[in-house]
Amino acid sequence: MFIFIEIVYRLSARCRWCQHNSHMTDSPTQSEQTQPEHGHDPVLMDEILDLLAPQPGETVVDCTVGRGGHTEALAQAVRGENDVTAHGLVLGFDLDPANLDYTTKRLTEARLNFVPVLGSFLQVQHQVRHLNTAADVVLADLGFSSSQMTDPQRGLSFMTDGPLDMRLDPTAPLTAADLIAQSSEQQLADLIFELGEEPLSRRIARKLVQARADKPILSTLRLAELVRKAYGSRARTSRMHPATRTFMALRIAVNDELGALRSFLDMVTRGAEQVEGDSWLGRRARIGIISFHSLEDRIVKHSFADLEKRGLAKRLTKKPVTPTTEETYRNPRARSAKLRIIRIGSD
Repeated sequence: MFIFIEIVYRLSARCRWCQHNSHMTDSPTQSEQTQPEHGHDPVLMDEILDLLAPQPGETVVDCTVGRGGHTEALAQAVRGENDVTAHGLVLGFDLDPANLDYTTKRLTEARLNFVPVLGSFLQVQHQVRHLNTAADVVLADLGFSSSQMTDPQRGLSFMTDGPLDMRLDPTAPLTAADLIAQSSEQQLADLIFELGEEPLSRRIARKLVQARADKPILSTLRLAELVRKAYGSRARTSRMHPATRTFMALRIAVNDELGALRSFLDMVTRGAEQVEGDSWLGRRARIGIISFHSLEDRIVKHSFADLEKRGLAKRLTKKPVTPTTEETYRNPRARSAKLRIIRIGSD
């Protein structure tokens, strides 16, 4: 698998960040079919504001602004009720130019202090230092926006037909179709098993390799149908759409989501180690990460626990915070969300 990851890295030629959501179901509910205001319903909003506790005048980093739901709420909090005396700032990153433009306009119209950055939030250390400040609050929502998922041209959903793309950064060179075309059967099986936790990965990989010999796999619905056929009779009893895990695995690989998460957590660790000196993190900075599947959550959990063990941070959430029943009823796509938060410093 390590060899395969290196192949993906060389093909993509760059590390990209995820703004994903792993919990696609076999059929959308009525709530999921209704487009929320601004094209996305931000998850765990009350919990984020309560636990990250942004204060007037503070500097916030929103690593994945999406459609700006969390971003606007955080910007309002650091501005405070008096926008003349409290000059809080939000620095926001996104790989998607359409989403970043939308959020920039949204916050500009609200007269909020927002600095947009088009690109991966792995630039965060450089950008924060460029502003000659330190981050007091950092939020990384690892889910992608509803507007991205419902856009057939992005290739993120198997509910509608579209090109098999899956790139969150539209300028990135490697698509999911490229990955399927260029990988061996063994590489595909390993990818789908390890990144999608799909027990039928070998059967699916075999079906994809057989199918691509006839003609390239270029559309979302064709991929979904091939996976369904690989499932055979099990497709009728599966609690989720048979293609769910395969789509998730390909998206994670195309965007190098886990690699980017690990790199970000390494930056957090270095920032915590340097907090008494030249760090991009402020003393007692609060850092929150929202994950949507077990692979991500496991990485965040272990990293935060290690920081606490070393006396560099304190976990404000020993167990992940999850959405309330009311929120999941209103927004079914929030059901897999898990929020973990640390505060820099051990006191």
